[in-house]
Amino acid sequence: MEKIHVTIRGNSMWPTLVEGQEIKASIYQGQNINVGQVVVFNHPFDNNLIAVKRVKLVTNDRLFVEGDNPDPTATNDSHNFGLIELGLVIAVVD
Repeated sequence: MEKIHVTIRGNSMWPTLVEGQEIKASIYQGQNINVGQVVVFNHPFDNNLIAVKRVKLVTNDRLFVEGDNPDPTATNDSHNFGLIELGLVIAVVD
């Protein structure tokens, strides 16, 4: 499966992933996505932004995603923009 490299920007996934860390992810090709996995996706409100968040809920081809940072002001996630469509997912972190 094809992989991409993603560099983390910001602190929304701290302490799991930190600013400047490079991660590898498998290109999303319709494989199952499970609660607890980390996904790379196009931000639903900003086409120029790619986000990395943890899946907290999978329902009807949509995902509730959330940053790992315990500070709720440190992450822009499904609490702000709601469920994301699977079509926005670019990759799943290995």
